[in-house]
Amino acid sequence: MGANSNDLRVVDAGVVRPSDLDLPPRSLPLTFFDVKWLRPPPVQRLFLYRLQHNHNVDQLISDLKASLSKALTLFYPLAGHVRLAPDSNRYELFYQPGDGVAFTVAEYDSDIEQDLAHAEPVQVAKLAPLVPPLPKGRAVLAVQATVLLGGRGVALGVTLHHSACDGASSTHFLHTWAALCAGAAEMPPPPPVIDRTLIADPRGLYDIYSKGLPSDGSEIEFVSSSVSSVPDDQLLGTFTLPQELLRGIKDTVAREAARQGAPPPRCSSLLAAFSFMWSCYCRAKQEQNQTKTTYFLFSVDHRTRLKPPVPDRYLGNCLGPAIAAARHGELAAPGTEGLVAAFMAIADALQEEVGEGSQDRWDGCVERVKEAAKVGLFSVAGSPRFRVYGIDFGFGPPAKVDVVSVAKTGAMSMAEARDGHGGIEVGISLPTSGMEHFRRCFDDAMHAIGMQERAYI
Repeated sequence: MGANSNDLRVVDAGVVRPSDLDLPPRSLPLTFFDVKWLRPPPVQRLFLYRLQHNHNVDQLISDLKASLSKALTLFYPLAGHVRLAPDSNRYELFYQPGDGVAFTVAEYDSDIEQDLAHAEPVQVAKLAPLVPPLPKGRAVLAVQATVLLGGRGVALGVTLHHSACDGASSTHFLHTWAALCAGAAEMPPPPPVIDRTLIADPRGLYDIYSKGLPSDGSEIEFVSSSVSSVPDDQLLGTFTLPQELLRGIKDTVAREAARQGAPPPRCSSLLAAFSFMWSCYCRAKQEQNQTKTTYFLFSVDHRTRLKPPVPDRYLGNCLGPAIAAARHGELAAPGTEGLVAAFMAIADALQEEVGEGSQDRWDGCVERVKEAAKVGLFSVAGSPRFRVYGIDFGFGPPAKVDVVSVAKTGAMSMAEARDGHGGIEVGISLPTSGMEHFRRCFDDAMHAIGMQERAYI
């Protein structure tokens, strides 16, 4: 049986507020990039840290709270909540003095090495109690620090609603918090740019994207959408695509292009990883209808593509969906055929999202995502460029980082490989039988490219 919330002992449940008590009330209107994230569930990341025997756990928790308070002074909208603007049918992120972030301190009788951060897939039921739900009132951020068995580790669960900001912004916040907690021996990252007027909306995309949302603010509640009860056989597995494998994928794609007399395609490590995982996922799914169209969704950051460009440190959402489509049978084909089919579809989707005139098609992107989801959609959470394994609060880098919310969304998570050698780490949640089959498909796909070594971590 998996662990559940009854195994978690809450030691303290409080609120951490920005350290600057003189921050004025502030309303940030949700942009069209933000409003489309109101209904999806929050992103729940779990950072697992090993602790040495000489760590003072009480001091560690105190330092986490004090540095969070300082970080929230810079990122104060994250201490607020989403609401309908007064006398308006538009949503906003609102902060007022006294607002803060729910911060739970707990204890949990699971061992970081044997139960949580080992190489084999972990029961989601063991991880779910370590990531907090969002409190009522459409708060956008909650934190939980859990001391693990024997004080040998601490789990830091961070739940953040996507309507407040995207992954680039949320990990900017986490890096800043960690730098402040570690004593900021080096200067913490530059502060965020908090200005939603940077996102122009001449085509009225907000109204298009918000169509169907309740105009009185009812039914939009974040508290019930976190990972809660999951079956005992639901697992979260982590796989590493090392640099050698990524090079093999790129070489395979280039050889196929040469065979067809086409110029060598631009295949980044990220597109290589997308292609490999989508093909493996389709093989493992064992779809009966081989002619069925299946979809792959990944986000494109448009900060540098807007006119004028938006600063890298902009706090908010600035993502557009790229949607790849292919027939299931083509993606699940044996050898390297499925991999190449996946790459071609993904490369086309990327070009469609960033190419000439792409922004003129943004008015239909929400409907396109909805239609794809009805048929079957595999999507991505996170990115290797967020450097989550560099989030060090002063007691060492994470032993493991999980995006636990993929167990609810069905997405796969992506991060840089924790060994620091340039690979990509992928997390995927499946039932026990499905995970075993996926692992076999993963091995077969590696062997087809000439890789022999199993790359689970």
